[in-house]
Amino acid sequence: MKVLLCHNHYQQRGGEDQCFDAESHLLQAHGHEVLRFTVHNDAIADMNRWSLTRKTIWNRATYSDLRALIRQRRPDVFHCTNIFPLISPSAYYAARDEGVPVVQSVHNYRLFCCNALLMRDGRVCEDCLAKRVAWPGILHGCYHHGRAASAAVVAMQTVHRAMHTWTRLVDRYVALSHFSRNKLIDGGLPREKIVVKPNFVHPDPGPGQGNGQYAIFVGRLAPEKGIDTLLQAWHLLQQPIPLKIVGAGPLQQQVAEASRRNSSIHWMGQLPVDQVLALIGDAACLVMPSICYEHFPRTIAEAFAKGTPVIASRLGAMTELIDDGRTGLLVKPADAADLASKLTHFFAGSSTFPAMRKAARRQYERNYTADVNLRMLLAIYGQARGDRAEPATTAASPRSPIAKETGASLEPSKPSEECVVSTADRPSIPAYGVSRSTSPILAEETNR
Repeated sequence: MKVLLCHNHYQQRGGEDQCFDAESHLLQAHGHEVLRFTVHNDAIADMNRWSLTRKTIWNRATYSDLRALIRQRRPDVFHCTNIFPLISPSAYYAARDEGVPVVQSVHNYRLFCCNALLMRDGRVCEDCLAKRVAWPGILHGCYHHGRAASAAVVAMQTVHRAMHTWTRLVDRYVALSHFSRNKLIDGGLPREKIVVKPNFVHPDPGPGQGNGQYAIFVGRLAPEKGIDTLLQAWHLLQQPIPLKIVGAGPLQQQVAEASRRNSSIHWMGQLPVDQVLALIGDAACLVMPSICYEHFPRTIAEAFAKGTPVIASRLGAMTELIDDGRTGLLVKPADAADLASKLTHFFAGSSTFPAMRKAARRQYERNYTADVNLRMLLAIYGQARGDRAEPATTAASPRSPIAKETGASLEPSKPSEECVVSTADRPSIPAYGVSRSTSPILAEETNR
């Protein structure tokens, strides 16, 4: 199968970037031809607010570049991981107009929520979930703490809701958990188009021994990850338990200060993946006190792969991923006292460690291996292709602007190709015979 993967990289590498790479390598390793269309948010630094807003709603260069690439390479399926903000939903229209089915993985709630977390002021917030115009997000400045930036995101959401982009242009949405699927349905996406496929860990790192007698937190040091709860819990512990914190983020100074005040806390900063997995494998437990609706924290799958139990908030997808008392423990969200109590109980019951570690490892082997995930991914592609049964056009097209910019070959001899596109403004090819002075959004609305 020939698959065109599409992704907008974040400035700080995160779980979505890792999933994009993992799925790319998984498909390629099993003989599928992989094309990659990517941009990077570093380009935002050179853009003014109007240009960024315009591209967020509709990127004309994305449309023309992708349509030319698809026409020349004829992929079987177009799979997006993240299109925000520089690729834009125009990518879906490029695939639609060339008759290629669209699959969109959903790693956040950006289609309904400005900050993509369904969270405001340190609590879960669903004020915008089912609204046609997410005005509360603008009122509260939920995106980048500003009303102007939030308005740009809401404009993108509203325009494409009115154009029925979310309901008509995507053939399959991939939710990472059943909890996430239900939220997407609540937000208005068609339930028949949403399938569940979890994250996976490859290569298999093998189980650890868990002999370190410490707890570990791995992730972005941000408010939604429950960093305040984590640090408060360690302050409340009656008996010291060593804690290793791996990661960086906006709260790293707070974490650094806590590590100076409390000798049980050791902040290690960012580390290579192999070192992180080794630390997780030696840990007695992974702690994840998130206060937001997590979709499927990749770190949980990594912990289970190493046979390490997880202590996490009873919230979002974590409730369905962790079998309370068997593969880990669930605690009250944002409750440092409950977390401290559960940690004390957990470390006092060391005789249960072997059974919990075996159960966690079995959970990985049954659900989160590469083989299991590949079967699910190919089945999703097959469903999307079945929905898009009409033949794609095979009309000749000029050499893609992507190849001109990068020097990449568009010959089918390579099993994988990276198409990194520039986000600078440039002339774009008018669609549907519309003049360059006409709004591309209105052109799409009137010519669908």
